[in-house]
Amino acid sequence: MSTTMDVASVHPKVSQVICEALGRDAAELELSARLIDDLGAESIDYLDILFRLERTFGVKIPRGQITKEARGALSEEEFQQGGVLTPAGLERLRGYLSEVPAERFKPGLKVGEIPMLFTVETFCRLVLRALERSAAAAGR
Repeated sequence: MSTTMDVASVHPKVSQVICEALGRDAAELELSARLIDDLGAESIDYLDILFRLERTFGVKIPRGQITKEARGALSEEEFQQGGVLTPAGLERLRGYLSEVPAERFKPGLKVGEIPMLFTVETFCRLVLRALERSAAAAGR
């Protein structure tokens, strides 16, 4: 089974899930809307959103997946030191979260601040990656 899904195909459902989790009226959210700064989410809301996305799309999204995948082949020490992203870590994160405007990746960014970068599109891409992993595991 080949899946040719893109951000546009999952965006409506992801928007609905985020609205439900945040207690907002259902609406198609802008892809660029930041969950914390624009939509008023708190970091605790991310767990609820991830759980709802897993249930809605029938996928597994491991906690910490974004940071783990962004780190890639970098060791933990190469990615961050003392809770602050290294220049190499910042560059990896910028490449991984390509939907986030480059100016939001400031030197000195703390690992704990990474969730502040997340947009609606970040969650769409997270779902798509989980769907791809699921399809690959099923042998297509």
